[in-house]
Amino acid sequence: MGVARLLAKAWVAVCLYAAADAVSMILAYGNGSPSALLRLIACFTLFLAMGLLFIGGYAAASSHSGLPRLAILKAMDFAPGFNDLVFLTFVGLSFVNQIIFALIHHTGIFVNAFEQAIYFAVPGQRALVGALTNCGFDGGRQFASAITWLLAIIYLGSSLSRLKLDAGILRLKRSVRPDTLGPLTTASLLGIVTVAGVQMLFIGSGFALLSCGAYADIRGDLLIGLAPLLLAYLIPAALAALLASSRGK
Repeated sequence: MGVARLLAKAWVAVCLYAAADAVSMILAYGNGSPSALLRLIACFTLFLAMGLLFIGGYAAASSHSGLPRLAILKAMDFAPGFNDLVFLTFVGLSFVNQIIFALIHHTGIFVNAFEQAIYFAVPGQRALVGALTNCGFDGGRQFASAITWLLAIIYLGSSLSRLKLDAGILRLKRSVRPDTLGPLTTASLLGIVTVAGVQMLFIGSGFALLSCGAYADIRGDLLIGLAPLLLAYLIPAALAALLASSRGK
């Protein structure tokens, strides 16, 4: 997968999740007026367009074939693959759990047992719980994070089982549309970002960098409900790029 396409997918996911989370906050606080929703739509459109414009400009400027490549794009090039559909489904489940189920059922025998299991298995969950405890927050955030990590682990296992297939498809795509950065450079760049993401999220170093106010707004919801799934999406992409580059020589 090219860097530009990966960035575009991640940016669209972040913008959609943030917009949906903002809508849920507006409705929860009883301020779902048409003017507030219109301002939200305007902000969402602006941020989405700015990000995609920057990414598209990078892709066009760094492309071997330049803008003429856009002329050969087909509708199927934008169709989501199996991994994308699973990822979107898991993101939807995580969002629904975060805004509905986790707020109502964040205590109980089974919930506490599940939270303890993820607390033991994922260092980042322990770091999040410590940060939330110091800030005096809960409100289902711990349970929402635990569910997100479970979905991320399931998605990661499913993606890794098709790693060789994804690497083969990537090599075929590169034979038609070569990466500007080169296979090894692309794999190295994705690997560096993956290692940083693992350190920040799975190990939990990034939670110490946030203020308490971040956990009470959209930033905290993105970090809890979406970031682990984005990391689980990135890891197979980096491994597939590495495998494709090593066998493509």
